[in-house]
Amino acid sequence: MVNDRGTIKWTSIMMPEHVEMLEEIWKEQEHKEKPILDEQQIEEINQKLWMALVNGLTIELKYYDKHDFYKAKGKITSINRQNKYIDIAGQRLPFENIIDVWID
Repeated sequence: MVNDRGTIKWTSIMMPEHVEMLEEIWKEQEHKEKPILDEQQIEEINQKLWMALVNGLTIELKYYDKHDFYKAKGKITSINRQNKYIDIAGQRLPFENIIDVWID
């Protein structure tokens, strides 16, 4: 019976540079693409953000950052139209990173 050790027998002969390169390739494969929103979706997001700010409503939003999707939940503390960002739950998020908004 053959006792195969799998990758253990190969890692001893791999150079550290090769191991790093393989790890980078695996990370790049997990990267997600940012979806492209049309004008109607952008307008709907803006309306929900302003309605939540004016009425003091809690929202949940989905945003894109560093090749992945994240969610934030809370009340909007401010919207800066000039610099194009919002402050929510202690975070400052650019408008272009927001993908979807839900009002709770």
